[in-house]
Amino acid sequence: MSASKATLRSSEPAADGSASVAASRPQRGGRISVQAPELPLSVSPPLSVACPHPVDTASGSGIHLRVYGDLCEVEQEWKAFERQADHTVFQSFDWLAAWQRHIGARRGTVPAIVLGRDGDGQLLFILQLAIESRRLTRRLTWLGSGLCDYNAPLLAEHFSGRMSAERFVLAWRDVIGLLQADPRFRFDLIDLQKMPEAIGTQRNPFLDLQAFDFQILPHPSGAYVADLGSDWEQFYAAKRSSSTRKKERKQLKHLCEHGEVSFVEVADHDDIIRTLTTLMRQKSRAFARMGVEDFFSRPGYREFFLAIATDPGLRDVIQVSRLDIGATAAATSVGLQFRNCYYLILSSYDDGDLSRFGAGRAHLHELLRNAIERGLRRFDFTVGDEPYKRDWSDTELKLYDHLAAVTFRGWLVVEMTTAFRRTKRFIKQSPTLWPAFSKARALAGLLSHR
Repeated sequence: MSASKATLRSSEPAADGSASVAASRPQRGGRISVQAPELPLSVSPPLSVACPHPVDTASGSGIHLRVYGDLCEVEQEWKAFERQADHTVFQSFDWLAAWQRHIGARRGTVPAIVLGRDGDGQLLFILQLAIESRRLTRRLTWLGSGLCDYNAPLLAEHFSGRMSAERFVLAWRDVIGLLQADPRFRFDLIDLQKMPEAIGTQRNPFLDLQAFDFQILPHPSGAYVADLGSDWEQFYAAKRSSSTRKKERKQLKHLCEHGEVSFVEVADHDDIIRTLTTLMRQKSRAFARMGVEDFFSRPGYREFFLAIATDPGLRDVIQVSRLDIGATAAATSVGLQFRNCYYLILSSYDDGDLSRFGAGRAHLHELLRNAIERGLRRFDFTVGDEPYKRDWSDTELKLYDHLAAVTFRGWLVVEMTTAFRRTKRFIKQSPTLWPAFSKARALAGLLSHR
């Protein structure tokens, strides 16, 4: 039977007695077999592990797969595909290429970009994967996962009409086998984090892996989105009580007593650099107060944010802004604008006297007002369970992780990681444990900086 004409059934045995898709499922919590699917389908040809060029194969699902280890080789096709594909803002080529250039390359991260095509050669999906080495293991992750609030593949508009859950599972198993066949891409475990339920208008196919006994876990944190409407005053009145609005107007009056209050959309290159430098300084002090790691101290992180904020290719996506009180940058932010949605990814405020009068809150008001005036329909507060996000939002986005092992060493890490993330989620979802933990963490951070 040719691969392109295979008929897939999730539970019935094949007519010749070979195993079905369901029968070839890995056991939950166990290791994944990377052999070809046990179906009456054509077997992938052997790969030359020493080949320095992109590697490809005809998948048992009828999908032609090709893996690229060099972003430059796939840049033009990726950029053309992302213009019409379903994806989140974090899967744009320019964003991830900047991440790899400034952060991934320093870590030794190896991109593993998988392109999947149907029998007619039409591109169906891009999986922007990567191999990361941590201690004694190699992990298959999303490229740039740590600085992407949402991780997901890029899907063609007609993907859902062409790919059933069963067919995607077969393709995913072949992706695993294809990567494992090349020494550059071998790994011990799969760790795909922060996956949303939907990608554009389509269901995320990775969530369907759970039906075939692949482990899918709720991510410890959620994300929050506000529906904006078309009028700021109506939106504001719907979200804040009259007493709260009165208090906030009084605070704004106090801010005005310290100087002219102005919302600035930063466009000049040098001004962007100055504003981001201020934001990172403010944020670093906030991290110290909270007792959490300052990720701006990690190699390449400062350079990454400065690069994307000044990248001409991202000019229409990146928005750097601040709230000035006189000559003081009282609050700063970096956001992304993509397909009728504004994504707030970084925000900070000066922790001096002006913080008593809610400068950060006043800046958020201006960001929301600005998004409405631009005609955007949604405001995405992105990942994090801070209470203020719930106050403004209409929708909580649930995120998921996929964890699986392909070696015994990977299995040990998966078991420990699974237990840790379940415990973390339990604490973060508890109305009593999470506040207590946050206070204890902040106290520890305060004591460590004395």
